[in-house]
Amino acid sequence: MFGIFDFKTEVAEAKIFMGSKVESREQMSERKSPYDGKVVSRAPVCSAEDALNALKVAQMASKEAKKVPLSQRIKWLEDVAMKLEHEKEAFGLMLAKEVAKPISFARIEVERCVETIRLTAMELANLHGETIPTDIMPSGKKTMAYYRREPVGVVVAITPFNFPLNLVAHKIAPALGAGNAVVLKPTPEAPMGAYMLAQLFVESEYAVPDALSVVYGDAEVGSALVSSDIPRVISFTGSVPVGNIITKQAGIKKVSLELGGNAATYIDSSADLTLAAKRCAFGAFYNSGQVCISLQRIYVNEAVYEEFAEKMAEETRKLKVGSPYEEDTFMGPLIDEESMHRAKSWVASAKNEGARVVAGGEEVEGIFPPTVMADVTDEMKIICEEVFAPIVSLVSVSDYETAIEKMNDSPYGLQFSIFTNDLKLTQRFVDDAECGGVVINDIPTLRFDVQPYGGAKLSGVGREGPKWALEEFTEIKSVVIC
Repeated sequence: MFGIFDFKTEVAEAKIFMGSKVESREQMSERKSPYDGKVVSRAPVCSAEDALNALKVAQMASKEAKKVPLSQRIKWLEDVAMKLEHEKEAFGLMLAKEVAKPISFARIEVERCVETIRLTAMELANLHGETIPTDIMPSGKKTMAYYRREPVGVVVAITPFNFPLNLVAHKIAPALGAGNAVVLKPTPEAPMGAYMLAQLFVESEYAVPDALSVVYGDAEVGSALVSSDIPRVISFTGSVPVGNIITKQAGIKKVSLELGGNAATYIDSSADLTLAAKRCAFGAFYNSGQVCISLQRIYVNEAVYEEFAEKMAEETRKLKVGSPYEEDTFMGPLIDEESMHRAKSWVASAKNEGARVVAGGEEVEGIFPPTVMADVTDEMKIICEEVFAPIVSLVSVSDYETAIEKMNDSPYGLQFSIFTNDLKLTQRFVDDAECGGVVINDIPTLRFDVQPYGGAKLSGVGREGPKWALEEFTEIKSVVIC
């Protein structure tokens, strides 16, 4: 089993999984590297019929999957995690090829993926119910009553390009571990990475037969999966517009949505400005700013605004931009030309409205660089909408009250943070921030896979993280024995 990803050809080809059956198609789509434009992978072009067939396979498989002992499902996840860890270089290289993620960060994503699967295996031991005292009220009586959690049946998982491996694991590991069958539709930008991970699951000696299917495509395939009556849960990570479409198409089923963000932080006058600038540069430009919790808005107390702006620009200029295959590259290109054009236009628009560029701002050898915008105001598009590019905006504020009001004045509410040495301010911030997660003295981009993850407002509904995903992918059955 080990060494199966030592590719014999430069262009890798993904396959369809109809459960455990491997299928190909004559028509293939090509994935070109965002860095050099070379074709790096191919995937079958699937149809709505393929999506429906995969759902039917999953429907049949789900009847047997729920009967599989928990011990086998745990061994299944542990086996996949062990083999994935062994194949870290192959998976990391594929991430660098398909989405131009710098190789050092690609390896980190693979390591996180391993941890996500192992965390899920550990958390399965806690997937249980509890007894209920039915005689607690006068109208009741003493019985043997309890509830337990059961698999929902069929789960549809739709994943994005920015973390094309770990976000697949965050969905399929808990869904399969809970005893469901899954149909995965990975992002068109990274089909091969998802196929490689699925292959580890399908070919494991502990695999539940036909429990995992993989199809490829965009709107047509996605709509067929979402609108079908077969799945009980739709788990989607992506944009707000697509999340709206899914909500309307899904009908009566559980829908878990991890959508966009407009992450913000406040730099208090008591903060360690050197630390804050260093971490903010990382949080704003990690993964080319293509992260739902990428730091986009920095509200700085006016007493330290100019000093922080200078330090932020200095830290930003230190970041190496270039080839994703070089070990010391911090940031590569954006995912496509459309994203590059959008980033350029937003910077130009902000400059026309009075903002100034203090670092970056101009394309360098096909890559949009880490860009810091100063003197940004509330009306500018660059701060109101999700940028999803390596651009961060600095806004001067008079005090904490002004900062938190501006931070909350957004349709998004995924994660916020604060840099301060004032304990009372920290306590206020935890209460005041209207979002799914808060971080103290670090960037809002900080996420541990063991935590609950999700947002408020347009940032989505439901939570990821193994413990909470297991709740999403199970349903409660109440039992009374009189």
